[in-house]
Amino acid sequence: MKKLTLSLAVVTAMVVVSCNNTNTQQNADTESTTTEQMMVPEGTEAEAAQFAYAVDPMSVVEWIGSKPVGKHNGTVNVTSGGVNVENGAIKNAEFVLDMNTITDLDLKAGDGKEMLEAHLKGTGKDDAADDFFNVKKYPTAKFVFKSFDGKTLTGDLTIKEVTKEISFPATVTVTDNAVSIVSKSFKINRVDFGVKYGSKSVFDNLKDKFINDDIELVVKAKATK
Repeated sequence: MKKLTLSLAVVTAMVVVSCNNTNTQQNADTESTTTEQMMVPEGTEAEAAQFAYAVDPMSVVEWIGSKPVGKHNGTVNVTSGGVNVENGAIKNAEFVLDMNTITDLDLKAGDGKEMLEAHLKGTGKDDAADDFFNVKKYPTAKFVFKSFDGKTLTGDLTIKEVTKEISFPATVTVTDNAVSIVSKSFKINRVDFGVKYGSKSVFDNLKDKFINDDIELVVKAKATK
């Protein structure tokens, strides 16, 4: 009789432990699922949640670089970011440029176009990777809006992890479905952002083989709902 009572006690204890382990695992699974559901998504979904207007993929920044013997022009695509609006005006905005999309427009394929683009991106010779924009190390540039007074737009421009405040003349149009920013031509000093190749303000032995420090830019950006 004692043996039977002991056996029943052992079985009961095993059942209780088993149930407790099952409940503990179920609770852990539930907590894990709840935590995963509460996590903020990264990338495009998080970006879309941050901004009411998302950057249109047709947005670009046009550029002109010059030197004594000529100049080159092209574009860089604005690929992500967005805009928030309050009372018909920009409240905050961010525009991200994909530096891998640097494109030259004045040269033809096979006639120096690919070589120039590779040099600007830093994807040609390894020892020339940092001559200009070194897209492997610095794949994006960014402009963060700060203010617009009706004529001049001001914000922080980051290139190669160097951030400088810039201002430029622009027309800003805000509607229920879109925000557009179209600037007039303006200039930035590339040396301010660590782009020193061929700069006579940095190197004193270039004679007439220098590249102007100023880069001429035109912004054509749009964000839509």
